[in-house]
Amino acid sequence: MATRNAPAQKDVKRKDNASPAAEIELAQLNRLLGAVMKYLSDDEQEEIDIDYLLENTEGLRDWWNEYRELDRKRVEEEIRNSLTVLSLEELETIREQIRDKAK
Repeated sequence: MATRNAPAQKDVKRKDNASPAAEIELAQLNRLLGAVMKYLSDDEQEEIDIDYLLENTEGLRDWWNEYRELDRKRVEEEIRNSLTVLSLEELETIREQIRDKAK
């Protein structure tokens, strides 16, 4: 079962036929992951400070913002695709929730 934060399979790039740009992106992601894992595995850290990680890991905040926007687009598409199977009552309930949120 896929987790909510797992990237869609189509977003995962294969390394065996990766372009130079993809290799650079992979190296950047490895660097970000390494920095985060180093911070998380530090035995002296008593509390995880996400803001510290985002501020002190070069490029992490930009990557995180891009990832969240991509995830937002996936969620929007998933919702759009599922609307056709909902009843009128369910659609009206969703419309009310959206209107309440917009107020």
